[in-house]
Amino acid sequence: MHDDVVFPIEIGIVIRYLHIMAVFYVNRIFAVAAAVVVVDCSVCAVPYGNAVFSSGALRRRPDFKVTACEMNADAIPRSVLATRVDIILLNPSHHDEACFAGARRVHLTHPQVPIILLGECYAREIVVNAFRSGVRGIFCFADASLRELCKCIHTVRDGQGWASSEQMHYLLDLVCQVPSLRVINDCGRSLLTPREEQVVALVAEGLSNRDVSRELSLSEHTVKKYLFRIFDKLGVSNRVELVLYAVNHGDSRPAEWIPGIPA
Repeated sequence: MHDDVVFPIEIGIVIRYLHIMAVFYVNRIFAVAAAVVVVDCSVCAVPYGNAVFSSGALRRRPDFKVTACEMNADAIPRSVLATRVDIILLNPSHHDEACFAGARRVHLTHPQVPIILLGECYAREIVVNAFRSGVRGIFCFADASLRELCKCIHTVRDGQGWASSEQMHYLLDLVCQVPSLRVINDCGRSLLTPREEQVVALVAEGLSNRDVSRELSLSEHTVKKYLFRIFDKLGVSNRVELVLYAVNHGDSRPAEWIPGIPA
């Protein structure tokens, strides 16, 4: 009697498992392959570890439809216009302005097409410039395998981002930076201290004295003292004149605020 009760339950579990597996494989068979464009100066091979990644490795997978494109600011948009493109893998030989200019152009003209930047390793400046240029993911061959690359492609194609913990820290540090506005004279010399430049930048963005004090962790009284000193140095008498002066003589730049910075 005990066996008669357990047996149909076991059969039900097996049937349910077979149904799940059948649905999984049917979805894989009939799923539309992701259209991947590999942009590279030499799309034949990219070394990582003791192995070699090639666009052919992705072509052998049924979930990808891969085409190659030369690293050219004009060729990449043409490829996007010529056929359906779901994602772009950007693998430049040098991470220079031409590389990021191509990424920006695609991002501005075809924002629906995500871009992944490939390479062996990335410094802070490259990571920041890449994401500023519209890149949605950064994949380092030195840290991962071809299987991870495939996972990265699917993840970014589905609308998510891809970055390592270290790369995320670069971006978070950038968000925490306080802007700075370098005010110079006709000879190109800076007229203000680093802290005063930060105050000018925040005032130019429309922040009140209270907001500036919160942003820089200063008292409102200290902010007022900075403003009076800035007015005197620049020969202006109010905030409006200060903003106009900053617009005409300022050079905007990011500057990380460090407690104890000289005034």
